[in-house]
Amino acid sequence: MGEIMIFAKGKQEQRLKWAFESCKNGAWGVEPDGEDDVVCIRAADFDGQSGRLNDGERTLRAVDTETFDKVALRPGDLVMEKSGGGEKQLVGRTVLFDDTRPSVCSNFLARCRPAAGIDPAYLNYLMLAIYVGRGTYPHIKQSTGIQNLDLGSYLDTRVSIPEWATQQRIARFLDEKTARIDALIEKKQALLERLAEKRQALITQAVTKGLNPDVPMKPSGVDWLGDIPAHWQQNRLRFTVGRIEQGWSPQCESRQAELGEWGVLKVGCVNGEQYDESENKALPENIDPEPQYEIHVGDVLVSRANTKELLGSAAMVDETQGRIMFCDKLYRLEIGARLDRRYIVAFLRSPLARFQYEREATGTSGSMQNIGQDTIKNLRHPLPPLNEQKDIGRWTLDVIKNAKHTEEVVVRSIFTLNEHRSALITAAITGQLPELNG
Repeated sequence: MGEIMIFAKGKQEQRLKWAFESCKNGAWGVEPDGEDDVVCIRAADFDGQSGRLNDGERTLRAVDTETFDKVALRPGDLVMEKSGGGEKQLVGRTVLFDDTRPSVCSNFLARCRPAAGIDPAYLNYLMLAIYVGRGTYPHIKQSTGIQNLDLGSYLDTRVSIPEWATQQRIARFLDEKTARIDALIEKKQALLERLAEKRQALITQAVTKGLNPDVPMKPSGVDWLGDIPAHWQQNRLRFTVGRIEQGWSPQCESRQAELGEWGVLKVGCVNGEQYDESENKALPENIDPEPQYEIHVGDVLVSRANTKELLGSAAMVDETQGRIMFCDKLYRLEIGARLDRRYIVAFLRSPLARFQYEREATGTSGSMQNIGQDTIKNLRHPLPPLNEQKDIGRWTLDVIKNAKHTEEVVVRSIFTLNEHRSALITAAITGQLPELNG
């Protein structure tokens, strides 16, 4: 596999390893004990591909003094991801450490300390330019679904590093420019959040109050539900759905099923506001399928085991290529004649349904949580006349469609800004910006 270079041949003056004093693997330690507790940086603390740590809550681990002295982080160190990555993300991201608390990085990461004469911020931008140029790809070894970076091989990458003053000039320039870009991205991400909140508020209003703002209202008899239209009822789901089925859990392959193959839906198929059949894994040829778990158009799926934020996510199967079964982290609801599928899916996605899920969920809030079939059956929901349910269901589809279009425009603009950010960093690092070459 050929090496990927961001510098022209005439500028490959030295190996990347000479920019570092040392690179040491991190330590995971043991459960906090109140005596040897330190911050342990994980890959989850990386802010995407920005080269920075995020503002999230940090993990505490107990690390003995001897180990801590060997691998402790200090401001100006780089932390490199050497194991991890994912289907859509290469391993090998690097961030600049700038915390003053006693800290180490986990055993899946490495502490890389810049050598004398190397500006840490400049070096971090150099590593970022190499990464976004897929420079870690030739040095990745895959095993059991985890990417492992051959650090020795990667650090043999040839680069060109200018003298100290130029490094600082480039780093300061990029600090200023990327801060402006990041501020724009942050505003657009905040806009996405507001759009999502507005969309959810509109849909929740529709499924609990109807589409006619002038209709007479009555108390629902349920404090958290409030008033509902006077001609509506409220009911428990056990009286409006039939059988609730839990899916199957075979050992699947890591790849997605191809057309014509049997596949198994993963819980991510319901995490968005629409059914996503691409969230499946291929069933191995040596395992016989269980056709009773095959999904069909019109099926309503609900996540029974998921993270707290996504627990109870629901979707209706709009279309399918067939030969797809659903996994054991999903329930399939048999919808009775008194319910419209789109209406009840819209309610199941609402904060009022989530409020009920969270009261009954088992598992810790920081990991996978579960809801039992009785929780689903005992869900209270408004019950409009069937023709109104159908109208509300169609209306919510239009709201989602229009909102998605607006959100896609914002997402594309964020993507463009990120592309510009990456291109600017690479141009500055490789000497393609005349204003930095003086």
